[in-house]
Amino acid sequence: MKPYLALIRVNLNLALRERAVLFFNYIFPLIFFFGFGEMMGAQSGTISQIVSMVFVFGLLGSGLYGAGIRAVAEREANILRRYKVAPISPVPILVASMATGLVLFLPSVMIILSIAHFYYHMPFPARWPSLLLLIALGAVSMRSIGLIIASVANSVAESNILIQLLYMPMLILSGATIPLSVMPVWAQVVAQFLPATHLFTAMQAIMLKRESMLQNLVAAGALVTATAVGTFIATRLFRWEKEEKISRSSKLWLGAVLLPFLLLGGWQAYSKENINRTRSFDRQLRRSYARLIRDARLLIGDGQVIETGSVLIRGGRIERIFEGAPPENAKLDADTVEAAGKTLLPGLIDTYVLISDAGGIVEKNIDTAELVQRNLTAHLYCGAAAVGVEGHSFEEARRRINSGEWLGAEVLAAPAVQRGTGSRGLADEEFERMARSGVAYMPALAAEEAREQLAQGKSELLERSLVQQVAPPKLLELTHRGLESVRSDAGANLAVAIENLGRAHKHKVPLTAGTISGSMLLVHGPAIHRELQLWMRAGIPAGEALVTATSGAARVLGAGNRIGLIRPGYDASLLLVDGNPLQDISATERISMVFFKGERVDRPALFEQK
Repeated sequence: MKPYLALIRVNLNLALRERAVLFFNYIFPLIFFFGFGEMMGAQSGTISQIVSMVFVFGLLGSGLYGAGIRAVAEREANILRRYKVAPISPVPILVASMATGLVLFLPSVMIILSIAHFYYHMPFPARWPSLLLLIALGAVSMRSIGLIIASVANSVAESNILIQLLYMPMLILSGATIPLSVMPVWAQVVAQFLPATHLFTAMQAIMLKRESMLQNLVAAGALVTATAVGTFIATRLFRWEKEEKISRSSKLWLGAVLLPFLLLGGWQAYSKENINRTRSFDRQLRRSYARLIRDARLLIGDGQVIETGSVLIRGGRIERIFEGAPPENAKLDADTVEAAGKTLLPGLIDTYVLISDAGGIVEKNIDTAELVQRNLTAHLYCGAAAVGVEGHSFEEARRRINSGEWLGAEVLAAPAVQRGTGSRGLADEEFERMARSGVAYMPALAAEEAREQLAQGKSELLERSLVQQVAPPKLLELTHRGLESVRSDAGANLAVAIENLGRAHKHKVPLTAGTISGSMLLVHGPAIHRELQLWMRAGIPAGEALVTATSGAARVLGAGNRIGLIRPGYDASLLLVDGNPLQDISATERISMVFFKGERVDRPALFEQK
């Protein structure tokens, strides 16, 4: 043990005397840190991404350059020859080099984390032991790769070439400089074969998703294996003097240390697990941004109205609500969304949809999973934050949306409801019984209107603006062409259904807004807006209808403690519209912006998701 400690102490003393070591271990990372921090307008959310980037830069530089070139330089300067005369093997020298790199890098980690916390207000990592352990594994694994380069290179110039062949691809393709999600698919696949990709992915998981090391065992195992294999090979190929040359074939040993990552990359290229995780991390990053939606009319969701107010979103949730003018934005550290003249309300919630159906005629052999995902995307495009669904055909879609791999309306289990009908008028006794039972009455007026049009051979619902925006052109074409083949003579009477709703409201029956989207002529997404417009015909006040389609629907679906209200601590799933829905309910269709868990949704890009 004494040789190891002695060599570590000697290496540290020598390193601390060199200005280049101090610069590249401490000053250089800080330059990158502040540079990216100021260019990207770092907030408490984005700064965690920048911290991960700088750590990966530092680990690559310390490992490949710090170990690789330095070892070759010491051999060429005949420093290693002096150790040869001592009773010592290559192992302590190699282990001391890896340990020295780790010890030199850890203070930089603590400095960057401290500045990120105190200057950029980033919370200290919740899983900091896992983060430090991952950094330690990254440091020694990158050092082991650097030491193999030193073992197979015959000169400093040659080692520099070999390092560049590894360093640049890992720097560019790992996701540390360019997000993997914006790269072509082939580049994302190639990236899975690089050690730095798995290091950066695991670091993001710990920093952004608060995962533990146990949840990243595969990446950790690859780093540990690479360290062990690299140390073994570096020991076998170790040379004391510069006159000792190594054959060209021996350079192939460099591939051995990369073998764990080649195997891991092959699996990831097949399963695409890491690619999907990367999308999830990017989504988490977008949701972490702080935004101030300023000077909007606020419909809180429980009937309360703030004529002029602002909402501060941070970390995907509503942080504060301001009545009147908010504080200066610089004090809030948030981007501003100007919303004067607009109305902000909770994202709408459709309590009952047929998510596996399209609302029209589709092509044969259509992929059900893709159809479900598109339908959920259409709901979010139209400002619906959540939908209630029956059955289990949605489980994969729910997993992808919850993980952030896919962007669409949240999926919740549909409740037991008393479904309305227009086939007959209901007696007062039936409404009194419903009021006593407490079971929500779902008039489904939009579905009743669709049934009535279908019976008449009409398709006016398909001509509405939002329907035209979200429905695939092929679906519209096939449905118009095949309308006669699906025409139904089932008794439907919208006027009777509207009358039933009015009487249910009069008897104080609990109401819920469900559309049964997916029924023929009822395309997913726009129907919730049409439902609210039809409620107006039944004499339901606009404010009350909107409460039913937000906080009321959230309670019915068992999620009233986190969605459906503009309230601190609730998910920032919000809808910003032009105009005032309290005066004109059709204003809900004039969508200005949609926010989902704090992310400002790029609505046109929703249907381009892969």
